[in-house]
Amino acid sequence: MTETNGADATAVGQPNEQVKMQVLGQFIRDLSFENAVAQRGLQGDNVQPDTQVAVSLDARKRSADNQFEVITKFRVTSKNKANDETLFIVEVDYGGIFHVEGVPEDQLHPFLLIECPRMLFPYVRRIISDVTRDGGFPPLNIDTVDFLALYRAEIARRMEEQKATQQVS
Repeated sequence: MTETNGADATAVGQPNEQVKMQVLGQFIRDLSFENAVAQRGLQGDNVQPDTQVAVSLDARKRSADNQFEVITKFRVTSKNKANDETLFIVEVDYGGIFHVEGVPEDQLHPFLLIECPRMLFPYVRRIISDVTRDGGFPPLNIDTVDFLALYRAEIARRMEEQKATQQVS
């Protein structure tokens, strides 16, 4: 059996068809860094950073056959534990254009929102590290994101939202 990206071809649903994924391009759609410390003119040694990372994902079909655009959105907020003042905020929308073949239609959505972001993540991590370093802070190497858990949490959230909407109706 042939494996592609750690996934067994038969596990994808079609025993004789291999999954093919190619990254056609990557790009920064939007990037911002706000150094709140410099703006307030604060100085001090009593800084204990508390950093929160929020991640959201989006995918859409492109006009070309088997091409998809996947956008990973990261918002990193660092606050001082001592007084809850914001130290910095980084926002990055990072995209990739992918050519994907051999994935059954019913498994395409999770594939685009799990496997494709995994391919983009190391580049986003590097951008965030460089931006925080260039902004006057120690380079921030964010922890690896579990895109499978993120996907499952989003599906669960949508199901709960759907249940609540049905109960109200």
